[in-house]
Amino acid sequence: MKAEAENHTRLTCEVETTLKVIGGRWKVLIIRELMIGVKRFGELQRALPGITQKMLTQQLKEMEEDGIIHREVYPQIPPKVEYSLTPLGETLQPILYAMHEWAVQYFTPANHHQ
Repeated sequence: MKAEAENHTRLTCEVETTLKVIGGRWKVLIIRELMIGVKRFGELQRALPGITQKMLTQQLKEMEEDGIIHREVYPQIPPKVEYSLTPLGETLQPILYAMHEWAVQYFTPANHHQ
């Protein structure tokens, strides 16, 4: 029983780590957009109705610090900045697909729980 409790604690800890990296409303949606391809700040903002410039800036900064996205600055006038998933960020794709599949299955009329 003790080993089972330790495994549960460890699992919870690792899940919390994952949620810290991709948690919140916007990070998963930003990852979804970057799965399609490289995007500039304005493209991300247009693709995410309701996100403020400040929130997008903050989320991108946190994701860059976590090694999930790469920020490329091109030295031109005006400066051009592009965002893309890092190899680590790309490893999150199966998690997003699994979340999508779960929602599809859970929210089908036959399985819908009240």
